[in-house]
Amino acid sequence: QVQLVESGGGLVQPGGSLRLSCVGSGTMFRVVVMGWYRQAPGKQRELVAHITSGGSANYADSVKGRFTVSRDNTKNTVYLQMNSLKPEDTAVYYCNAPLVTPLWPWGQGTQVTVSS
Repeated sequence: QVQLVESGGGLVQPGGSLRLSCVGSGTMFRVVVMGWYRQAPGKQRELVAHITSGGSANYADSVKGRFTVSRDNTKNTVYLQMNSLKPEDTAVYYCNAPLVTPLWPWGQGTQVTVSS
């Protein structure tokens, strides 16, 4: 059973940056597409970025040009660099493998709050 642990969130002012990390257990982590999701209060969880095992990335329009997803397969870690943060980016951020059915158990997530 894969375990996912997210970290790196916090409180940041609009225009600021944060780097999130997701560490996963097990060898499967290295070969699957990994994604970053977020869930804002009262809204459904949404996929904002994903990356193949080879490093090809895709982004939701809402974060394109501001967020960058990367991964280090030797460390079983996926990162999300978030720049030019906006208040609407406020959410709990999670990682998971979007093409795995069923999805792996969700981690605890990491809270990102963008506010002045």
